[in-house]
Amino acid sequence: MSADDLLNRDALLRLPPELRPAVDPAELRTRVVHFGLGAFHRAHQAVFTEQAAARSGEPWGITAVAPRSAATVRALRDQDCLYSLTERRPDGHRTRVVGSVVGALAMGPDAKTVDALLADPEVTVVTLTVTEKGYHRSPMTGGLDTAAGPVAADLAAGPDGPLTTVVGRLAAGLAARMRADAPPINVVSCDNMADNGAALSRVIHDYIRASAWPDRAEILDRLAEAVAFPATVVDRIVPATSEADRAAAVAALGVRDALPVTGEPYRQWVLEDSFAAPRPPWELDGALFVPDVAPYQLTKLRLLNGSHSALAYLGRAAGLATIAETMAADWGERLVRSLCAEVAPTLPADGPDPVAYADDLVVRFRNPAMHHLLRQIGSDGSVKITERWLPALRELRARGASTPILELALAAWADGTRRADAPADPAAEALAACWGPATRPAETVRALLRVLGAADLADDAALTATVADRLPALRAGRIEI
Repeated sequence: MSADDLLNRDALLRLPPELRPAVDPAELRTRVVHFGLGAFHRAHQAVFTEQAAARSGEPWGITAVAPRSAATVRALRDQDCLYSLTERRPDGHRTRVVGSVVGALAMGPDAKTVDALLADPEVTVVTLTVTEKGYHRSPMTGGLDTAAGPVAADLAAGPDGPLTTVVGRLAAGLAARMRADAPPINVVSCDNMADNGAALSRVIHDYIRASAWPDRAEILDRLAEAVAFPATVVDRIVPATSEADRAAAVAALGVRDALPVTGEPYRQWVLEDSFAAPRPPWELDGALFVPDVAPYQLTKLRLLNGSHSALAYLGRAAGLATIAETMAADWGERLVRSLCAEVAPTLPADGPDPVAYADDLVVRFRNPAMHHLLRQIGSDGSVKITERWLPALRELRARGASTPILELALAAWADGTRRADAPADPAAEALAACWGPATRPAETVRALLRVLGAADLADDAALTATVADRLPALRAGRIEI
């Protein structure tokens, strides 16, 4: 195909109506700034925002900021910020173009434009999907790790110095907005963390406190009045895009899309109803606004995300590649249901029913149209399982309850850290160093838990011994539930 065959606004005119965006992108303005240009945002919040704009007639457009990937920014700009979303359904794929993103910026090179948008009175919402590691939280305190290299470098940078962390860039932009006495703004974390709104608020406040800004006290006072950090729960399985997905997008659209995304049919967004400024009416597309997201958050984090991670590490131990393959194993469904049953006593009584939730998970994970890679899900495990497994493990063991499924999952994660093909992890070097040739298995498990900041669990001799006892079977590819 030639450059003329690239997806862009001109190409929209040649597409059938059912493939076009729900709203005319030319009618939108930047009212939302989003940090993180990955597939999840484009398959989730961008879709909710497009539908909210279409159904309300309000011009809610998004400018997306890529913290690192300038190549993605260029590719999106080349397509007038359009891209396609394919829902992978068991009864056949459905593809259409999404039009809510109206701008794409690279956080470093476009820093001045990013700051200008963050101070713009018309921008009233900032959203983030930067993964857990993008918050640079200390595993010991939950606050900002000011000693982390990138954070320390940002704090040491001068007023016009380069900022490489999203926390630094966002804190600087919010500070500029406060100094300009601009209207209130909502800052909405969409990352998979417990209490993500409070977590984001804390690292932003910690950054400002640690800064050398002479007016930091005044900025913090204004922030308390003018910036809301609502908690949210997001849910949609969005696999990494493959070459087959790109080819399928071309076949469906008749034009080339360099940035297609795919996702399961299911999507959910639960938001704490505590906003300080105007926001898109996401409820018009099914988003749920509630006084407290904690019951939904814990259920999703511990059941969906927790079982997803367990499937990833146990599936890899068994030599499998995708969630669907893992669910097809004779132990796949049993693992999901057993983990949900084991963790259910740690969930709030007023949340979703754990048994019904597990039923939904089995259907979603089994979807034969999905090819969600275990390697993708298993990445950043040292950050993810600290949120997904360890709090429930602590709570259950404190009650004297047995935790065989969490122990098995932890053993599979531990074993995966020694493999040469281990998924990417920010603590990969420290984790690999735990595997000394003369180290006893229980000592290795203890060292791995200490890397996670879980000294209390590392000191639980019964736990580390049980996890270590699981390792030989896993190394042989046997999953014993």
